[in-house]
Amino acid sequence: MPVLSQSFSPDGLAFGPRRKSFEIEEALSSDWHGSGAFRTAWFNAMSLLFPLGEKFFIDSVCHFQDDIDDPKLLAEIASFRAQESTHRVQHQRYNELLCELRDYDLIRFEKHERERMAWAYRELSARRRLAGTVANEHLTAIMANDLLTNQDVLTGADRQIASLWEWHGVEETEHKAVAFDVFVAVGGTVSERRQALLLNTFFFFKDTLRNVCIILDKEGKLWSAREWASGLKFLFLKPGMLRRVIPAWFRFFRKDFHPWQIDNRDLVRKWEQQQLVEPTSGDSV
Repeated sequence: MPVLSQSFSPDGLAFGPRRKSFEIEEALSSDWHGSGAFRTAWFNAMSLLFPLGEKFFIDSVCHFQDDIDDPKLLAEIASFRAQESTHRVQHQRYNELLCELRDYDLIRFEKHERERMAWAYRELSARRRLAGTVANEHLTAIMANDLLTNQDVLTGADRQIASLWEWHGVEETEHKAVAFDVFVAVGGTVSERRQALLLNTFFFFKDTLRNVCIILDKEGKLWSAREWASGLKFLFLKPGMLRRVIPAWFRFFRKDFHPWQIDNRDLVRKWEQQQLVEPTSGDSV
């Protein structure tokens, strides 16, 4: 009896982890993004969430691996796990360097996220945890698409750190449907994923803004009207990285939504071509 397809990614899509190294230590010691404290703090704040989040995502997807029959989706799960594991390593190094160089408290940044994830493992079903992963993968995918499409989000940023974020965005693009397809295959409902997006959007931005405030406070700029005005402009006006992803965020609520309805593999190909011209130190695939 033929195995029914459970993967709805495009034919010919193949991806895996790229073993990258980035020379970020010197830049992390100062405001590396356009000489602006808020812009730097925003990206640093997101990075501080990633290692714990990526472990959660891997656990949520791999929990259902034995329920998947489609060889294509099984291969994509393996690639998803490998990519997210590599992201976790890179961002853990980023975060540890950042905290060492700028005298930040990593335990303080991670405290609320650890507590909430411990609650989720204890109180939520595996499918609800997977729904949360699907929602977070949507958030990262639409922000990655904006970053790679417009290329103005990192204007003025240190080149090595910008390269790290672009690399991460490319791989988030490649595996953007894996958790979604597993969720559908194991009976996840439209209502569950819609609720998960609302809840996880709230916590993602709450945690990011909390980290931004901790960073700005440490730098003596928490009450700087100039920094907050610059930050709000960056997020919502020019370039407006959050404003621009609003339509893509809403698409998730469509009953027939699938991440690959927007086929943006051209962004991956464009990035790969750029790597041939300007390779990052220590690149390998």
